[in-house]
Amino acid sequence: MNNWFNNLVIFNGYPLAVVLAVSLHVLILVALLYLQGGNRIEAMELVQPTVVTALFIDENPQVRNQRSRDQRRMQQQEAERRQSEEAAERQQEEAENRAAEAARREEEQARLEEERRQAALREREELERQQQLQAEREQRQREQEQAEQQRQRELAEAEERQRQQEAERRRRAAEEEAAAAAAARNEFELVQSATGMIQQIVQENWSRPPSARNGMRVVIRIQMLPTGELLNATVIESSGDAAFDRSAENAVYQAYRAPLTELQQLPIAVFNNNFRSLSLIFEPTDLLN
Repeated sequence: MNNWFNNLVIFNGYPLAVVLAVSLHVLILVALLYLQGGNRIEAMELVQPTVVTALFIDENPQVRNQRSRDQRRMQQQEAERRQSEEAAERQQEEAENRAAEAARREEEQARLEEERRQAALREREELERQQQLQAEREQRQREQEQAEQQRQRELAEAEERQRQQEAERRRRAAEEEAAAAAAARNEFELVQSATGMIQQIVQENWSRPPSARNGMRVVIRIQMLPTGELLNATVIESSGDAAFDRSAENAVYQAYRAPLTELQQLPIAVFNNNFRSLSLIFEPTDLLN
């Protein structure tokens, strides 16, 4: 019984529900044909395709299984394709990485080569520089030796010239000293003579006021030109008595009413040193009070 049921279930590869549905429809079709006759049979035959179509609502298991196998195969193929593409991408990436690594190694190698070349170049330049420095030191040493020899010769010559010059200088110094002493005596005499003349002329023109007393003292600085003309007279130290100070100023201006021609005979150096600016002291000492 079970074997027959199993055979019925798997009959022709269709499930039991399909077999029962088909059988039920066949019975209904036979009954309708029997009841309605010939024309009705034709009508029923016209709708038979609809009944037959209803019989194939459920999918054939073989087709479904085949489609499932096809889908699994397509999925497997898609997975294999993806795996292949991923593998290809990985291979390409690995190739690119290898290429990049190779390029990096080549660049590193080139950099190392350039560094070695630069180091060799610097070493060669340093060697050449050292050689140049050594040559320059030797040249300087030779020049220094020659310069020292020349200096010794020049020093000896200079010492000889210095001895001669010193002897000549002492001789000229002696002559100049004698001349200077004579000139100094002459200049002193000229200065004393001109100073005495100025004092005498100013004294002759000084009219002391009644307020003059012994111990009063006024100092007047006069500025003169080489022509003997008075340029300016200024009180630089007052006696405290305005009349006394004014009398001294008046005496100076009276004395220089005309240029002192005697001063024109003085050498300009003597005049500049002694008479361009001269201080005169007015101090009465012969008064009774």
